[in-house]
Amino acid sequence: MTEQTSFITIQGLKRHFTLGETVVRALDGVDLTIEQGELLCLMGPSGSGKTTLLNVVGGLDKPDGGRVVVDGRNISTFDQNTLAAYRRKQVGLIFQSFNLIPTMTALQNVQFPMIFAGVPPARRREQALEMLDQLGLGDRTEHKPTELSGGQQQRVAIARALVNHPKILLGDEPTGNLDSKTGEDIMNLLQELNQQGQTMVLVSHDPRVSEYATRTIHMLDGLIVPNGAAPL
Repeated sequence: MTEQTSFITIQGLKRHFTLGETVVRALDGVDLTIEQGELLCLMGPSGSGKTTLLNVVGGLDKPDGGRVVVDGRNISTFDQNTLAAYRRKQVGLIFQSFNLIPTMTALQNVQFPMIFAGVPPARRREQALEMLDQLGLGDRTEHKPTELSGGQQQRVAIARALVNHPKILLGDEPTGNLDSKTGEDIMNLLQELNQQGQTMVLVSHDPRVSEYATRTIHMLDGLIVPNGAAPL
């Protein structure tokens, strides 16, 4: 058997859900490779399977069939503890709703994942301040989410996702709750990070997001379809 050389190799991936008497084939045999340093955009209508695919690659969900090999490791076989370690060390997650902890400052939110990674307190603070400063939030470190604009909240969420230096950055509609100008600013930031070598997979309904991608994949009914064949 030929050794896998792609950074991420997805083969025959299946994930089915049962709703009453109906079986929903969220992923129905997906094959895909993702190279290190790509900014891959997953597009398709609601229910096409793109978020489910993102969740499986991110270790948030386990497939019913097929496999996902990330950097030479088949994460499909991982137990829950190994998956938790994988998410903690290898994956950064950005959500449409930001998912910041409202009672914490920007600095505390960014420091939070480093607690689980075992980073000492002084180093946590140093890394978080450095990351917030890099993302243009050096003067907002003590502000809580309600004191920040949507774009600033998303920058905090990106800083939190990057602070443990993940190999993969995954974004589920990262501009979905932002106005068009702020969304453009966030995409310019993500593109800049990608050009520095960060591998990214972004899910979006917005065709403007694909303009920043190095490659765009369309999904429909749990499968990848030729570009342009899937309605948005």
